[in-house]
Amino acid sequence: MFHQPDLFDAAKTGEDVPVVPLSLPALIERIAGVSPRPRYTFMVLNLIAKVAGANSGSAGPYVVEADRRISLRDWLCDSLVPMAQRDPRRLRIVEEVKTSLLEQNALPQDRVEADRVIASEVRERVRRSGRCNVSRAVSDLVRAGLVRRHYQGYWVDHHNRGAQREAVYTITPAAAAALGRF
Repeated sequence: MFHQPDLFDAAKTGEDVPVVPLSLPALIERIAGVSPRPRYTFMVLNLIAKVAGANSGSAGPYVVEADRRISLRDWLCDSLVPMAQRDPRRLRIVEEVKTSLLEQNALPQDRVEADRVIASEVRERVRRSGRCNVSRAVSDLVRAGLVRRHYQGYWVDHHNRGAQREAVYTITPAAAAALGRF
């Protein structure tokens, strides 16, 4: 019979992982043991640690950058976009957007303005898929016992998402120590 696991089940989130000091190689080994994309997941952990270090170990729900408030997941996604600049999938997205806009006759005649419209649409598509990738990486970090996640927002703090709530990630002391953050 098919079983859909609960991604937020405490027994499966790494909370039962013993709290022992981690070295950087041990941290990387733990990530590699739970994540199908350990390099990407490690980069996400480093970015979370960067934001969390300035905020007592918690990152989110928003990051303030250049007098702009952006949700943590969008900030993580935008921070990782340069990693995909030459990725063939991204180049395909650019071509798909250009073709789609031409078919809809929505591409401006001015070349500079057309490039700006294309770049904006590509950024939105990449952010949409990037949010899913970040969420998967954070789920791996939660399973590894390196990050705790909850949602904060409109009604109350809550362990589940929805109702205008945004993610808050708290890096564990062992992970922070291994990264040299605290």
